[in-house]
Order: sequence, then C-alpha cells, then structure tokens
Amino acid sequence: MRIFILTLFLSFLGYSAYSSVKTDSLLTQLKVELSKIKTYDGQKEQRINKLKARLDATPKTDYNTQYNICSELYEEYKSYQFETAYAYTQKMMDVSKATHSLTRENDTKIRVAFLLLSSGMFKEAFESLQQINTRLLNDSSKLEYYAIKERAYSDLADYNNDKNFAPFDKTQSLKYLDSAIALSKPNSFDLLRHMGDRQIRSGQAQKPFYYINLLNNYPLTAHQRAMAATALSAFYQGPEHADDRIALLAIGAINDIRSSTKETLAIFKLGQELYSQGNVNDAYAFIKQAMDDAEFYGARLRKIKIGAVLPIIAAKKIILAENEKNKFLIYLLSITVVAILISLVSFIVFIQLKRLKVKEKIIEEKNILLEKINDKLIEDTHIKEEYIGYFFNVISGYILKLEKLKRNVERKITIKKYDDVLLSVNEINIKKEREALFYTFDHIFLKIFPNFISTFNSLFKKEDQIWPKDNEVLNTDLRIFALMRLGISDVETIANILEYSVNTIYVYKMRIKAKALVPSDEFDHRIMDIKAIEVLNKA
Repeated sequence: MRIFILTLFLSFLGYSAYSSVKTDSLLTQLKVELSKIKTYDGQKEQRINKLKARLDATPKTDYNTQYNICSELYEEYKSYQFETAYAYTQKMMDVSKATHSLTRENDTKIRVAFLLLSSGMFKEAFESLQQINTRLLNDSSKLEYYAIKERAYSDLADYNNDKNFAPFDKTQSLKYLDSAIALSKPNSFDLLRHMGDRQIRSGQAQKPFYYINLLNNYPLTAHQRAMAATALSAFYQGPEHADDRIALLAIGAINDIRSSTKETLAIFKLGQELYSQGNVNDAYAFIKQAMDDAEFYGARLRKIKIGAVLPIIAAKKIILAENEKNKFLIYLLSITVVAILISLVSFIVFIQLKRLKVKEKIIEEKNILLEKINDKLIEDTHIKEEYIGYFFNVISGYILKLEKLKRNVERKITIKKYDDVLLSVNEINIKKEREALFYTFDHIFLKIFPNFISTFNSLFKKEDQIWPKDNEVLNTDLRIFALMRLGISDVETIANILEYSVNTIYVYKMRIKAKALVPSDEFDHRIMDIKAIEVLNKA
C-alpha cells in the first residue's frame, strides 16, 4: 500500500526525488492552486458563457437543442453553483413538459434530486426521488437514480448519527448501492467507485483495491480524481496513517480547485485533519476556503458543519498569534535592554577611545529604530483600547438603563401600581434607541474605515453616487454595505439589524448594484477590499 501511495504522489507531482512525496510538498502545491482559483473559475465561466450564447441563439421552437444545451449548462453548474444549476433544471423541465417527454421529465427530476441533496435539503431530495417512475428509466438513468438514492440515505445516516435511525438509513444505502452496482458496466468508473463505496459503507476498509485501480489505471478527469482520492483517504484510519490521509485529501482538494468544484468535501476534511495534527494556520486557511466554497455553492448543511468548526480553529489561531506577539515583545524588550547596555559600554569606550565614535553612531541609529517600533506598538494599542472602551461604554449605558427600569418596575409591582409599570415601559423609545445605536455604529465604523464612503462612491457614476445628508453619518444604503464589509452577508440578519423586511434589503442591494460601474460579483469584492485604518497606516 505504501508503494502505491508513493507511486501516486510521484505521478501526481511529477518529481523524481522521494522528498517530493512528502505531505509538505502537497500542501505547498495546494496553496499554489488556491492562488489560481480565479483563473480556473474564469475558464469555467468562459465555457458557461459560450453555452449561454448558444442557448440565446437557439430558436424558441427548437426544444431538442434547448434541452441539450440546458443539460450541458446543468453539468457545468451542478457542482459549481446550486441556484443556477437548479434554474436550468427548471428550464429542462419546462421543455420536457412542452414536448410531453416523460423520459426527460424523469431524468430532470433525478438531476433536481442530486442538486437538492448536494445543497443539504434532504426532505426535498427524497420528495423529488419519490416522484420518479423508475419503470420509464433506461439503465443509465436508473444507475444515476440508485446512486443518488444511495448517497441520500448515506448522508442522512451521517447527519443523524443516531443509534435508532442511522442503522435503517445505512441499510437502505447499501440496498440502493447494490442496485447501482448491478447496473454499472463492467470495468467502468461507476462500477469501481460504487464497489469502493460499498467497502467503506460495510466497514471493509482493509484493501481499497477498487479506488487504487481507478487512480492507477483509468484516465480520470480532475473531478473524478478528486472524488477517488477523497474516498480513498477513508481507508487509512488511525494515527499511523495520518500522513497518508493528509496527502490523499490534499490531492482531492487540488483537483477540486482545478475542476472549479465548489460542492467539495476534501479541503474541509483536510483542514480538520491538519487541526488535529496541530497545524492551526493551514487548517484555518483551508476550512475558511471550504466555507467560501460552501457559501458560493449554496450548500446549507455543509455551511452548518463548517460553521461549528471554524470558530474553534479561529480562536486557536488567535491564541497562537497572541503567544507569538508576546514572544516578540519579550524579544524586543531583551533587545532594548541589550541596546541600553551596549550604549552605556559604548559611551565609556567613547570617552577612553575616540576611535570608536563611528560604532557609537551605529548603536544610536539602532536605538532610534527601536523607539519607532515602540511608538508604533503604543499607537496600535491605543487604537484598540479606544475601540474597546467606546463599545464598552455604550453597552454599559444600556445595562444601566435596563437596571434602572428593572428597579423601577420591581418597586411599582411591589406597591401594586401596575398602570405605572406600563407607563414606565412606554417611556422606552425604541426608535430613539435604535437611532442612537445606528449613530454609534456609523461613527465607530467610519473611525475604523475612514475611506469607506469615498471608496464606495468611486464605484458609481457621479450622478449615481450616494452621499449622506448634512444630518446623517451613514444612510440606509451605505449602512447595508457597511454591515457587509464587517462580514455580515446574510440578508435576513441585515434586515433584522436595520428593522426592514428581507425583500426590502434585496431591493436596496439590487437597485444599488444595478447602478454600479462593475459587475455585481465584483462589486461585493470591491466592498470587502476597503481597508481599515490600521491597514491604511501601514500602507
């Protein structure tokens, strides 16, 4: 087995030295590929745009061509972006109904089920599968149907992870997996993949020869290679196989990136594995990328799983960074002490030997540099203390108001003045409090991002620019994107903060983006690129 992994890594990386198969080399290669994501995605978008152009040029009455192009677009989007892929399945369904083709209707329902399952919508996926008449499916479609149903029960078992329900789901998964195996062509990719999956599902993970055969002897696409490598990693359990798991997951992640696959598992599992090995920085970077992919695709369940892990790793990363900072401060203090001692010795030597005057000058220059570094550290500390103090003061004010209200209500209830309690409650001006909160948020935000308004307006023509009025710090339009800049991307959360409906927030965003000088996706990136005050000072 070790010989196989060595051979696989050598063929993957294309090097002749044994050192090239180390996990560090693969992780380095993965980081290089991460920097090329936009390039790979750009190539995919070019293919998609050509297909869309063909679809636009197809006559509305040419249902057959429309269906085929929509099918190609679905294949491009199915592991790339859920919502768009789903939209094309609906167009395929419309064409199927218009042509009264039950075969195409059933095939489309299978594809819809795949998308729903990939997005984590189990209930809807099973409902879509139940609507399919398997008697109308050919062998190829039946194979796809059974494969999706097998995965649905398997994913459900992993999600439930319950002794009462998971065994039934696992049994159903194996049943449909056997059906898929029976329909797979001899020596095909599907057959070997399903046979390998059966070994994993049934707990027979000692000899992964099916996946090894796939990786060694079959001309796989990047997406297929990612699937095979990721699945193969499940066969290497235990701490003694940690390097093997990391290497295989790294290969899976690299191929996912090359194939622009966003509905991916490899890079998330790799991040978890690295975290368990103590490699916090790489673990955080990879799991953060996994979250970006899940959000881009629209994988609801995957976002929940990643969201449960990412804060833990982020906290560990911050702790390590603080430890490094403390070490640096100790080192800096040590250098300062040493510099002072050297200065004293140099001064004595200068009195005795004027020939050392040049060396004394060098030491003085070093002292000046150290003072600048100290000044910068003091400045950074002052800024952070000011932000924390400001918010702490606001929160303390709310606590005092609540405490005063509590005591007032308790006193009036004690003396049974219930009408006065209502009057006390009514004295609270929620609108005024919210305006005060916005006022505080606006000032603090602009203190952290002083160039936000001007940078934001640089994305529009002069007549479309949005500037606050004389009595405003930020208006609603600017505040929506200020919240986005702080990382609050969920529309429902923004709506709750600003006390608007979700639809209203959507309308605001769409109206503003429609006037921008850049495309919608790039507009969001431009907002997130606006620099904070510390970054501006460093620049």
